[in-house]
Amino acid sequence: MSGSAAAPAKRIGLVMAILLVAGNLIGSGIYLLPATLAAIGSISLFGWIIATLGALVLGGVFSLIMIVRPSEDGLADTISAAMGPYWGFQSCLLYWLGCWLANIAIALAVTGYLTVFFPILDQPGWSAAATAGVIWLLTGIAILGPQAIGRMHALTMAFGLVPLLAAGTLGWMWFDPDLFAASWIVSGESPSGAVYGSLLSVFWAFVGVECAAMVARTVEHPERNVPLATMGGIGLAAIVYMLASSAIFGLVPAADLAASSAPFALAVEKILGPAAAGLVAICAILKASGTCGGWVFVTGETTLWSAAAGYLPRWLAVPDARGVPVRALLVMGVVMTIAVFATAAPSIGEQFETLINAVVVFTVLIYIYAAYALIRFTANSSPAIRVTAWIVAVLGAAFSALLIVSSGTMLITVTAALALATVPAWWFVKRSGVSSRAEPSRS
Repeated sequence: MSGSAAAPAKRIGLVMAILLVAGNLIGSGIYLLPATLAAIGSISLFGWIIATLGALVLGGVFSLIMIVRPSEDGLADTISAAMGPYWGFQSCLLYWLGCWLANIAIALAVTGYLTVFFPILDQPGWSAAATAGVIWLLTGIAILGPQAIGRMHALTMAFGLVPLLAAGTLGWMWFDPDLFAASWIVSGESPSGAVYGSLLSVFWAFVGVECAAMVARTVEHPERNVPLATMGGIGLAAIVYMLASSAIFGLVPAADLAASSAPFALAVEKILGPAAAGLVAICAILKASGTCGGWVFVTGETTLWSAAAGYLPRWLAVPDARGVPVRALLVMGVVMTIAVFATAAPSIGEQFETLINAVVVFTVLIYIYAAYALIRFTANSSPAIRVTAWIVAVLGAAFSALLIVSSGTMLITVTAALALATVPAWWFVKRSGVSSRAEPSRS
C-alpha cells in the first residue's frame, strides 16, 4: 500500500514526534548491556558515541526513504520495490528471524532481573527454563488479543525509565572516577580494538531505528519534522543510554558487572541499598515483560503475513475468529523455546550477547539494502536530494558493513549461509506461484 494511505485528521508536532522516537528506542535492550560491555571496559563509552553517530546516519536513510517513497508495508516492501521481489523475500525472512531471536533476548532480560529474587535462576538450566516460561506466559497474553497486549504495554511503559534514570542521575552523585578508570580496558585489547569490539553489542540498543520514520504521514510537515524528530529522538535516547551506562562503571567494578544478571539493580544497591535494588529489578521486569509481550505479538503478525505471502507455510496465515494469529503464535512459542535451550550459555549475560549480536547482524544487512533503495528512489530527484541521499546512503551502508565485519567469522558465516539458503527457498516460493502479498485467510 505504498504511498496510498490517507493522512490522519490530526497530526503530531515535532516535540511529540521526538518523544515518540525516543520512547520507541528506550526499550528493554539496555538492561543487560552493562554486563556484556563490562567484559570490554568503560572505554565502551566511545562505542556508544560511534554507535549513536551510525544510528543518526541510518535514521537519515529511513527519514529520506519515507519522504520520497512513503510506505506502510515495512522494510521488505521497500526493498522489494527497489531491488526486486527476491531481495524483499530475503529481507522478510531475515527480519522475521531477527524478531524471534530478539524476543528471546528480551525474555532473558526478564529472567536476569528475576535472579534478584530467585538466585537459582542464574544457573544455565534454570535460566533457560525460566526464559521459556516467560515466553509462554507472554505468548498466552498475546493470544488473548492486541487489547490485552496493549493494556500490558501501557501499564509497564513508565517503569522502564526508573532503572535508567536512577543510574543516570543519582548514580553520578556516588560516581567514583578511580573505579571508572580502573575499568577502562579489562579485555586486554588495544584501545581501538576494545572500542571496535563493543560496537556490535552497543548497537543492539538502536536496533529498530527504522521504526522512527514509519510514522511520517502522521507528522506535521513531514519533509522537515521527520528528519528532525528522528535525529532528536535518537539523540535523546543516546543521552539516556550514555549517562546510565557510563555512571554504572563508576559505581560497580567491571568484574562484578560482567558476572551480574541484573547490572542496574546491582548499581542501585550500591547507592540506596537492597530494597531499592529490588524496586529497580521489579521495574526492569515489568518493562521488559511489556516490551517482550508487544514483540511476541508483532512476531506473530509478521509470521502471519509472511505465510500469507507464501514465504512460510500457508496454514500459519489462518487467524482465529477474532483475527488473532494463534497458530503463528503457538508455532513461534515452540521455535523460541527450542532456541532458548539451543543457545544456553554458562551465564545469562553470555547468552544475551550471542543473541543480540545475531539480531544486529541480520538487521544491519537489511539496512545496507535500504541504503541502496534510497539511492534508487532518489534517482530522479533534485540534485540536492540526490547528493544528500548518496552521502547518507554510503555512510549508512559503510557503518552497517563495519558492524557485520566486527561480528566475527562465525556469525558472518552463519549469516551468509542463511542468506544463501534463501536462494533455493525463493525458487520454491516462485514455483508455488507466489508473486505478491495476499490477505491472510479469515476462515
